Amino acid sequence: MQRIRPEDWYSVRRLGDEVTAISEPHIQEFYRCNIWHVRGRDSDMLVDSGMGVVSLTQWVPLVTERDLIAVASHTHFDHIGCHHEFECRAVHAAEADLLAHPTRENTLADPYVTDEIFDALPPEPYCSKCYAVRKAPATRILEDGDVIDLGDRQFEVIHTPGHSPGGIALYERATEILFSGDIVYDGPLIEDTYHSDLGDYIASMERLLTLPVRLVHGGHFPSFGGERYRRLIKGWLDEKQK
Repeated sequence: MQRIRPEDWYSVRRLGDEVTAISEPHIQEFYRCNIWHVRGRDSDMLVDSGMGVVSLTQWVPLVTERDLIAVASHTHFDHIGCHHEFECRAVHAAEADLLAHPTRENTLADPYVTDEIFDALPPEPYCSKCYAVRKAPATRILEDGDVIDLGDRQFEVIHTPGHSPGGIALYERATEILFSGDIVYDGPLIEDTYHSDLGDYIASMERLLTLPVRLVHGGHFPSFGGERYRRLIKGWLDEKQK
């Protein structure tokens, strides 16, 4: 399989609301985490950090321009691979131990990380069998209701267990923007990981349905609007509660 140069690994696309989408386009879409950069007046926020197979800080200059907090929506391998590169790292209390002590098993790298998840491989010396997330102990532990303050922008932490115990979404009430992580996105949802819980998942979805949401930036697949958000959640709940 072809290998990609590090300078060509990431794609960067500026959206509205001072949000930039960073992605790893050579990973197949189902496994490809969305990395979100949010600009604030006083500091910036990064929501998730990808697989970590190519350095974010070296090859995406945007993430080093200003003070930044790297937030983990949860601690699966595709979301925390570059967290170790950032000085300020935040995660929900329920998954702080995973961020500090990642293994192939507890980050779900087993069984997902194989050459088959790529359309083209990362640069050498990357090896799927050798892949491992580097430890990145949190400098800030998050709980439900906490606020990440960027100066002129405030993002409320919403604990959304179900996909994983410490999953979170980040909600900006002023703009009705939601960074949803993996609890809801416009694609097939994963409810059967080793630490998923269907009861928690249902409760999280019911809670999210009460939020006035205009725009959703999910953990995977394209962003979508509030009407689609409500339709996705209601459809999922109807299916699970038959």
